Amino acid sequence: MRQKSKKRSAIKWMFRLAAAAVCMVFLILLTANLAVCLSTKGRMRTVTDSLEDKGYDCVIVLGCGVWGDRPTTLLADRLEAAIALYKAGVAPKLLMSGDHGREDYDEVNVMRQYALASGVPSEDIFMDHAGFSTYETMYRAQDIFGVTKAVIVTQEYHLYRALYDASAFNIEAVGTVATGHTFAGQTKWEIREALARVKDLFWCIFKPEPTYRGEKIDIRGNGEATTG
Repeated sequence: MRQKSKKRSAIKWMFRLAAAAVCMVFLILLTANLAVCLSTKGRMRTVTDSLEDKGYDCVIVLGCGVWGDRPTTLLADRLEAAIALYKAGVAPKLLMSGDHGREDYDEVNVMRQYALASGVPSEDIFMDHAGFSTYETMYRAQDIFGVTKAVIVTQEYHLYRALYDASAFNIEAVGTVATGHTFAGQTKWEIREALARVKDLFWCIFKPEPTYRGEKIDIRGNGEATTG
């Protein structure tokens, strides 16, 4: 009887420990997401709202996938919003940041070609070939390109984290929500984004270096310096 009682006690202890661990994870997730989202209060804009602003160094466009030489629909919406802001004189430069980590996958040149086809001059398009994550994009925007004031364009669910990361590197930023299409699988993206906010909260505290750093490239110069 005593052995059965001990076994039951052990099972109850393990159950309580597991329940406590689940509660702790949930609390961390909730706290991190609240911290990230609340930090962006007053800095989220629509394209129409953003058109009234001026004096930014650049519009930062965050990459999110390409199909060969075409942007995904998600990315195309971001590019359309960014180009509209550029043409309205909100900022004199576009900074295309994305994944160009291998020869057969190149987000940033696809983004550049899209802007060129829309009439943006080549010298006003900068490419960050090593923008492998939102955190790395903001790290490099400040460290490599010298960005101090920017408009960030992405979808709303992603914009909270992008603005939070920008603030960690002393970039004065507002966020413009890219709209245009309704996408399936939004719930899956929201869950992934909630987890990513926790990751970036800690990264912004400890500030690990990005995958690549490299030579300084002044965002106020000629964007053709980034075409190599």
